[in-house]
Amino acid sequence: MFESEMLIGGEWVSGAGAVLPVQNPATEETIGTITNATTEEVDRAIRAARNAFPAWAALSPFKRAELLHKAGELIDQRKDDIARAMTSEQGKPLNEARGEVSKLAQTLHFYAEEGVRVHGEIIPNESNAYQSLVVREPVGVVAAISPWNYPAELIGWKIGGALAAGCTIVVKPPELTPFSPLAIARALDDAGIPAGVVNMVTGKGSSVGQHLVESPLVDKVAFTGSGAVGLRIQQSSPTVKKLALELGGNCPLIVTATADLDAAVKGAARRSFRNMGQICIAINRIYVAESVYEAFLSKLATVADALTIDNGLDDPAADLGAMASAEPLEKTRAHLADALEKGARLMAGGRRPEGEKFQKGFFFRPTVLADCTHEMQVMTEETFGPLVGVAPFGTLSEAVEKANDTPYGLASYAYTKHMDEMRYLSSRLDYGNVAINNVDAGIINAPYGGRKQSGVGYEHGREGMLEYFNFKHVRICFDEPEDA
Repeated sequence: MFESEMLIGGEWVSGAGAVLPVQNPATEETIGTITNATTEEVDRAIRAARNAFPAWAALSPFKRAELLHKAGELIDQRKDDIARAMTSEQGKPLNEARGEVSKLAQTLHFYAEEGVRVHGEIIPNESNAYQSLVVREPVGVVAAISPWNYPAELIGWKIGGALAAGCTIVVKPPELTPFSPLAIARALDDAGIPAGVVNMVTGKGSSVGQHLVESPLVDKVAFTGSGAVGLRIQQSSPTVKKLALELGGNCPLIVTATADLDAAVKGAARRSFRNMGQICIAINRIYVAESVYEAFLSKLATVADALTIDNGLDDPAADLGAMASAEPLEKTRAHLADALEKGARLMAGGRRPEGEKFQKGFFFRPTVLADCTHEMQVMTEETFGPLVGVAPFGTLSEAVEKANDTPYGLASYAYTKHMDEMRYLSSRLDYGNVAINNVDAGIINAPYGGRKQSGVGYEHGREGMLEYFNFKHVRICFDEPEDA
């Protein structure tokens, strides 16, 4: 379950670098170790991907699809083992981890099908003697750097799109949660993906990840993570590369006076606290019409207090598990303290769960704050924890102004039963994803990406796969046949 070897060129190898411990965030116990890959090991993985690229790109897309389908089936068969590894290293409840692995398998199946539907175009010219063909060709070698909050699913977006397009890939999984990604790499290898097409090297982003970014043999970097690291990637590459950067956000929810209040509360609780708020499209801040403000607050506090929290292995069906590490927990506490000091009302949570079993581990109750302002960090920065701030609004234009008052633009949400309000909000919210009367801003068959400081490029959907192609224009001049 806790695979520690790296996959380089079709071989599973023990790294020669420094040993890094991996911790169970619910118990703070070390559950295994990985190695911080050396520069030589990262270069070997890149060269393996480069050497494997011509044959993989030339392979029939139907054959690539067959292998992706097989990998998806194998991952689904191993779902329980991969999920147990994920819960042990990341903290989310086991049932939620199983769901994530299932979505990974579905992603591979989706891109297997998309890969056989890559179309070109024929462009007319002024003269019929000429014909312009526009074709798509795979970018080449991809470096994929993924985060710890969804260690299986977010890797799947990158592997699925890249492999379906005919690219090869080197993956650096997160050092906090490496074991579920390594189990995924094992399944891809066992499914018959050719040697060198998928490589996985473990270690720190500052060394292993940065070396991938700086390599002249890497043609594209696909990264999900913080804005600060994304900006460093953009600024530090010594060669021109394609980039896909998904950099998180500070996502708002607007609840109008016409909203189904119970549905809005249910959605707010789910998207604010699921995975302990450690999700790029988590609701960070909520703006509620003044006429329903107190009623909404009371209902949300009740629902938040009722959420169950436990070690995800002990109670697979718990609503919430532990946070992934001490760092996001401390940031949550800091944002809470800042808001309370500036006048926010604590409506729910605000503390570690009670009981002996919670004396260790990175646990925190889901927390609701009322009367928040944009002078507070909870309303202006991404907390990435189980904390949400709520504020009243008078007019829809005021709500939109506050919702857009951020450098981020990944996802936004609204609850309303009024069609005019739906149109007004969806057209004015400056976000790459807008969900109305639901909180599922991303689905696998629609493009998913942010605006402003939330990144560049897209994942999900056909568009997510097309990000792994270059266009080529082929212009041909024809003569009339001699015997015409």
